[in-house]
Amino acid sequence: MDGMCIFASMIDSIKVHIADVAVFEATSADEVEQFRIAYLGKKGHITKLFADFRNVPNEQKKEYGQLLNQLKTEAQAKVNELQAALGGKGKTKGALDDISRPGQPIPLGARHPISIVRDKVIDVFSRIGYGLSSGPEVEDDWHNFTALNLPEHHPARDMQDTFFVQTKPDVMLRTHTSSVQVRHMESNQPPIRILSPGRVFRNEAISARSHCVFHQIEGLYIDKNVSFADLKQTLLYFTKAIFGTAEIRLRPSYFPFTEPSAEVDIYWGLETEADYRITKGTGWLEIMGCGMVDPNVLTNCDIDSEEFSGFAFGMGLERMAMLLYQIEDIRKFYENDVRFLKQFTSAS
Repeated sequence: MDGMCIFASMIDSIKVHIADVAVFEATSADEVEQFRIAYLGKKGHITKLFADFRNVPNEQKKEYGQLLNQLKTEAQAKVNELQAALGGKGKTKGALDDISRPGQPIPLGARHPISIVRDKVIDVFSRIGYGLSSGPEVEDDWHNFTALNLPEHHPARDMQDTFFVQTKPDVMLRTHTSSVQVRHMESNQPPIRILSPGRVFRNEAISARSHCVFHQIEGLYIDKNVSFADLKQTLLYFTKAIFGTAEIRLRPSYFPFTEPSAEVDIYWGLETEADYRITKGTGWLEIMGCGMVDPNVLTNCDIDSEEFSGFAFGMGLERMAMLLYQIEDIRKFYENDVRFLKQFTSAS
């Protein structure tokens, strides 16, 4: 068979395929898919015909190419036509087809009350230049105790029942975020103005008022000529922003790492029965501890205590949240009860 006869046979084959495509009908999506694979698949008729293109004489390539492109176009058009026709077969107009219907409400996630209070406190102090500092929850003895003026066998260590790592007696779960302040002072020189929020651990019995895991946020300010008056004004600003009151009192207290030290109370009031219960009938409510940084702590962190001074304060975030949202049981923060958490869906 000469070249012209071979070419005529190839042309006839394409024309037969074009005719078959034109008359093809389908009653199911599977039949359409089989047709598509037979013609447009990688091993389909059109792929094979394109492979034969190299055997077409040069003077006949134009005619062959035009017919082959026609076959490919009509095959694709047939597939599209049948898919569109069968795609809506048997369907009835439903709710999803009516774009004027109101959308289904999407449930909003709820932020945890501890996160809400933490962010509020951070926002208040960020307005007056406080940055954030973080540190490890598994801490060594130096950063958790010794550098904070609590040397070994110091009786004040008994104030904080500690979870120690059994195989390493000088490693523990941190009992306060003051360890973060020590780490920051070791690697930064004054002026220092930071907040250190985080989770802390103490070996305490779990009850409605206490837990072995809770959250603290502590503040530290160190610079030249920092005084107790600066501390008091900072606390006044904070209580006004969070609680809406600037009526506070400072009661003398003891913390190993500050001297002098004080407990901070705010006037909560006695307007309701809950107020009497929360404040034990006094109207005053303790919210945090504070004091001037002990010079020994500065010295332990290689800061000149003759040139610099500072103050520190710390508060429990669970206690703050319990006050702000009138929550009477601290255990609710850790039970992951969706009914409890949903109450804070719109909180900011």
